[in-house]
Amino acid sequence: MLELLTAIIKTHRLDEVKEALANVGVSGLTVTEVRGFGRQGGHTEVYRGAEYKVDFVPKLKVEVLCASADVDSIAEAIAKAAGSGTIGDGKIWTNPVNMALRIRTGERGIDAV
Repeated sequence: MLELLTAIIKTHRLDEVKEALANVGVSGLTVTEVRGFGRQGGHTEVYRGAEYKVDFVPKLKVEVLCASADVDSIAEAIAKAAGSGTIGDGKIWTNPVNMALRIRTGERGIDAV
């Protein structure tokens, strides 16, 4: 069985997360620049003396396709590398994947990962 593990992390934590994933054997991942807010609800900034509210905070979405058996170790590695103990560290969740196909070779399932 395959899972798609998705993590939303702070942008400056990417290098630590990438290194942690390599250490647990992850050979590939996808990173997307995203914006959003959670409990912190954004923040205010000052530009040229004017204060304005930033509703959507820049974050990174990291996605890893992996075997279900590896989900816990991968999630733990991301949480440890991305965590600072402050608000806005992010979230991690998984979704089951019914099918994966490597386009180049036609491999399916876990072989496609």
